[in-house]
Amino acid sequence: MSSSQSLRALSIDNINPHVKAAKYAVRGELAVKSEEYRAKLAKGEGKDLPFDTVIAANIGNPQQLDQKPITFFRQVASLLENPLLLAHEDVLTSSLGYKPDVLERARWLLKEVKSVGAYSQSQGVPGIRESVAKFIERRDGYPATSKDIYLSNGASSGVNTLLHVICATPETGIMVPIPQYPLYTATLSVLNARCVPYYLDEGTGWGTDLKAITDSYEKAISEGTDVKAIAIINPGNPTGASLPAEDIKAVLKFAAEKKLVVLADEVYQTNVFVGKFISFKKALRDLQAESPGEFDNLELASLHSVSKGMVGECGHRGGYFELCGFDPEVAAEIYKFISIQLCPPVLGQCFVELMVHPPVEGEPSYELYQSEYDGIFKGLEKRANALYDAFKQMEGVECQTPAGSMYLFPTITLPPKAIEQAKKEGRQPDEFYCFRMLDATGICVVAGSGFGQKEGTLHFRTTFLAPGTEWTGRIVKFHQEFMEEFK
Repeated sequence: MSSSQSLRALSIDNINPHVKAAKYAVRGELAVKSEEYRAKLAKGEGKDLPFDTVIAANIGNPQQLDQKPITFFRQVASLLENPLLLAHEDVLTSSLGYKPDVLERARWLLKEVKSVGAYSQSQGVPGIRESVAKFIERRDGYPATSKDIYLSNGASSGVNTLLHVICATPETGIMVPIPQYPLYTATLSVLNARCVPYYLDEGTGWGTDLKAITDSYEKAISEGTDVKAIAIINPGNPTGASLPAEDIKAVLKFAAEKKLVVLADEVYQTNVFVGKFISFKKALRDLQAESPGEFDNLELASLHSVSKGMVGECGHRGGYFELCGFDPEVAAEIYKFISIQLCPPVLGQCFVELMVHPPVEGEPSYELYQSEYDGIFKGLEKRANALYDAFKQMEGVECQTPAGSMYLFPTITLPPKAIEQAKKEGRQPDEFYCFRMLDATGICVVAGSGFGQKEGTLHFRTTFLAPGTEWTGRIVKFHQEFMEEFK
């Protein structure tokens, strides 16, 4: 032990081992290296690099990649942060382009929150929860109540809360889709609980496979795991899948039969390019209407966020989850857990309200809002298809049609020599490929091994948030040269 270590209470050997065991690939070593390249270029020191820009395709961070904030949302937020501006209504409307409904919404929100610098109720501002409930009713065609809505510090905080409450012992198991967003496995590591992986079916556009779910559940039970919940990410991260109603109902029926809590991560619900988004809540209410009494005790927690979709306000940390079918005593414990953290950011809560209650036709801000919203959506769709077309040109690369979310997760087949070189460098083959891509192109993607993948398969995940489509050509050129080098 070094003298400096002996003077400290903490060392790498005595901190929480469950934190050390957690892995979170989307902000891992590749991302760190890409930021070093970015800093080098910013200082004008990157003359030796084979690229002049770094593309952060590793994380769903829309506004870092030039997605413009929605004007209505930011105008309202500016008045919430500085209510004194409301005393100058004529300047706002005549000189700064604020429409009357912006001022009206800001005043309503200020009446609800008093100040965005004040704590709110732990569960969130009542009026905002009421707005969320009305949104869910409009979306699904079934009633919703504000008492079941919990505003949160982004959807990640909601997942963290629910897993903390569910994971009672080291034998507690949570079924997690593979490939998955590593929030789930990382949080389970920290909680010293068990991940029960179930594989999605790449052959059907990364759909859920009931046999794979059943086999995984039965294996876990046979190993002494107390399986308590099943997580589903729809639309999919990292896969880009969008589930049809029959897949969703099959998962709900399985959960009801096995008495599992369903954690429905639906943060990409507006990012759907193929088909239509169907919420787990709607599918559950449909099942309850079809088979009265059979699904009344099924516990469902659905999560949403302002970070994704056309809103892209990741930094404002706003989200919510809705509980259906939970025992009131359990809901009270969830309330207690979130109370320990005081409350979610109040400005983030206001962004949730704006997301679920945007300007509607006939209101002064509607036309601009709709044109900005449609422009962002069409831009995402265009870039998704440009990337997909690029992958189709690449030898040994296969990719599902872009269906939803903001990611593609292509399969890559690498030559044996490349796999050999990866071993020599002590890396997974897909990780080796991604590092080589970053060094050659400045494009940072994430290796499939960071999300989980079937044995013997290799993938990488890329976002399609970066502006323009020129950078997709960089990937095609790199891949061609990589395959030549290792053939």
